[in-house]
Amino acid sequence: MPGGDKAMADTRIHSQRGTDRPSGANPGRAYQAIGQAACEGGGEARSVCDPPVYDLAIIGGGINGVGIARDAAGRGLSVYLCEAGDLGGATSSASTKLAHGGLRYLEQYAFKLVRASLRERDILLATAPHIVWPLRFVLPQGRGQRPAWMIRLGLFLYDRLGGRRSLPGARALDLRRDAAGGPLKAGLGRAFAYWDGWAEDNRLAVLTARDAADRGATIAPRTRCTAAVRDGRLWRLWVTDVASEGVGGAARGEPGGRVGAGVSDRGAAGPMVRARALVNAAGPWAGQVLERVLGRPGAAPLRLVKGSHIVTRRLFDHDSAYLFQNDDGRVVFAIPYEGEFTLIGTTDQDVGADMGTPQASAAEIGYLCAAVSGYFRQPVTPDQVVWSYAGVRPLYAEAAETAGTAASASRDYALDLEAPAGAPPLLTVYGGKLTGYRHLAETALDRLATAMAIPGGRWTHAACLPGGDLGTDFERWAAAFAARHPWLDPALARRLARAYGSRADRIVAGAAAMADLGRHFGTGLYEAELAYAVAWEWVRSADDFLWRRTKLGLRLSPAAARDVAHWIAAHRPAAPDRVPAASDAP
Repeated sequence: MPGGDKAMADTRIHSQRGTDRPSGANPGRAYQAIGQAACEGGGEARSVCDPPVYDLAIIGGGINGVGIARDAAGRGLSVYLCEAGDLGGATSSASTKLAHGGLRYLEQYAFKLVRASLRERDILLATAPHIVWPLRFVLPQGRGQRPAWMIRLGLFLYDRLGGRRSLPGARALDLRRDAAGGPLKAGLGRAFAYWDGWAEDNRLAVLTARDAADRGATIAPRTRCTAAVRDGRLWRLWVTDVASEGVGGAARGEPGGRVGAGVSDRGAAGPMVRARALVNAAGPWAGQVLERVLGRPGAAPLRLVKGSHIVTRRLFDHDSAYLFQNDDGRVVFAIPYEGEFTLIGTTDQDVGADMGTPQASAAEIGYLCAAVSGYFRQPVTPDQVVWSYAGVRPLYAEAAETAGTAASASRDYALDLEAPAGAPPLLTVYGGKLTGYRHLAETALDRLATAMAIPGGRWTHAACLPGGDLGTDFERWAAAFAARHPWLDPALARRLARAYGSRADRIVAGAAAMADLGRHFGTGLYEAELAYAVAWEWVRSADDFLWRRTKLGLRLSPAAARDVAHWIAAHRPAAPDRVPAASDAP
């Protein structure tokens, strides 16, 4: 395995086989063109050629699925991705929203994982500076906790494992003199400060999908795969529009919804696509996809762990985050959030395969409040919580690795490649971290290349995500954006620059006054932004926009949120992306 690939992946390959393919810059599109020409000829060819053929089909539109789609499309493959819910609508929207190496993983001696994650953090800071940016963390030192020498050694390693130094180094901190000491209890005089990255998690997933689509991939959210079978050298996938099932896969009520309600047995109703390779990137639902969609019973090597977060009104006035050591050995973050709030998390609680809709329990909310109240002068109580969310992390774990605590479980990933001779390959993704998704996708394509011909080489490490082509100084670019549009409200200009980067210019194109942005829904949300989100970011519900693409749901009144929902319902496309119906079934 070249370079540091082994650091982040355990790849199991059952067999490997190459296949023939037409030449050209994009062989997958060449296959589709041949099929289209045959179908246009009519007669018997039409029934054979109606289902489109892609080089790669992907089940799951979380961060790993869209990352693989982007990498594959950029290498010249034709790609089809289906996701039963909103893109990045489940685990990929329920993280602590950090691009980091994982300081606490050093205690598990996971040095290779931390090193690789730190490299990926730096890549994200460079290629998506509008949605990933530096954040200082303050780690107070109290009695009975990890000794100062251990923390100092850990931070020394953390600063150096990543190679290049893109952020300031760690240092000791006197809380009696630093602003970070103000909100804390007396007696906490010593602390350490280090730097990591903040990441807008759902926007990271959606912009990755946007880049994949811009490079030719077909992205089909709210489209469930109900069955997939091998047929000669191709996979056949039957898909269905989730809205037609009468289940709420697009809403927060069923985030992700990759298998979810209404699908317990394999079925072959609905349109069909064909593909030369298949990737199962369904995250926590990977095992269910294997069993219910692919007909392969057996336990997947996953440990499903729920992580919950709470949001309160802002608890401190400075811009640093805290990393608190709890009495049980876990750590809890308290992070400035959306200007007016504080994000607190996370928990680690094992859940079963039928995880339902993850929600923060009263016990978890109480735990998080108690954990931070051990440090803040003013106690934090459950009645201060204005919002909570939870997600299920699919942690890769062989049977022997499930005995320890959830907090100690590995955050590494594994790629299981099944490539029987003469049959199309299947790659299943287990585990992974938000920060390392690009590297996971890159490794996944490298593994698939052992079983099928893939043009092109690695490229995503140096390619900006949509809106990220801002240069090295985001603040300078944001100031220039505001100067180009002096009529924009300064707070709105800042928010648009942060969320959309260079593509913010598309939202305000042709406008010369605030009134030109259309209807104002409140808190700086205008019709022009909603129109862009519907057209370019697959927004189909109020939850998609208010709680995932943005967090304006924290500020908008219930009446304004209903107005947003009505506007989206009136302006979203009448039907999702369709593929031709198929008459045959497995």
